[in-house]
Amino acid sequence: MIKAYSQRLLPPYSGQVQIAESEQARAVTMDMDTWEIHFRRHETSFVRVAWVKHGDLGDVEARAAREGEEIDDRILELTRFLETASLPFPAADKFEYWLLDPVDDSPLALIFSCTEGEQMGRFPSHPEWTALPAAVMPVELTSEEKARSDTPVNYRLEGLVAERAGRKPHARWFQRHPGEPDQFPPLMVREDWESEADREICQRYLNRQSTRLLMLHGLEYDQRKRLEQAAKSYAMEVFRFHSLYPEIADEKIMRSILVEARIRASHGEKDDRLRRRDGIYYL
Repeated sequence: MIKAYSQRLLPPYSGQVQIAESEQARAVTMDMDTWEIHFRRHETSFVRVAWVKHGDLGDVEARAAREGEEIDDRILELTRFLETASLPFPAADKFEYWLLDPVDDSPLALIFSCTEGEQMGRFPSHPEWTALPAAVMPVELTSEEKARSDTPVNYRLEGLVAERAGRKPHARWFQRHPGEPDQFPPLMVREDWESEADREICQRYLNRQSTRLLMLHGLEYDQRKRLEQAAKSYAMEVFRFHSLYPEIADEKIMRSILVEARIRASHGEKDDRLRRRDGIYYL
């Protein structure tokens, strides 16, 4: 039996990974373009053994037969399932480890999440939040910031979160229940900063991360529309990830972004940073 689900890749948040898992293997993807096939070594340990293009799923067996090759049954079980599967898969990581605001112990920033309660004990209890590295997701600096050789926005927000958490930061696990009212930041980090400068740093980071945040499940309409507006500046990333967006708030905006991306792609434009494996932090 295949278990199909998605979960956030943390820490730091770099997207929502889709997982199809059998007893002996799993397939994972971040963009519904290429699936990585992993064989299980131990209960919580996997080894990567193959890649399969999503468009080639239906041809795996036939191509192997033509070329006289033998495909491992663990791979065939997954590719047969994925050929007709509906994506994105439902989110399953309902156990969340949050850094807390020392003022009232409210959630400040999400550090880690997992799908099963017993997995909580396997995660090191480090109460610190990390931003997606600037090498993976550069945030454009202003001319003034460049002139001053300012630190990347990513690490400035990381510093703000650490400062707000205090000298002796605390974190705790929560079990989330869909539909329940809560005070958890929908974009996984608090946006209510005291100074305008700090709020701007936070918004610049979240706007730049919009193409990945749109993979989240359960966003309100206004939150999703705001992210879609921000993602207009990063059409090629939207082009890569959009197949795994669970909802679209404004079809007109999304069509416009994808048209631009397809035109740019037809002229040979590509972002090699997105194709490197370190462009996404895999499990």
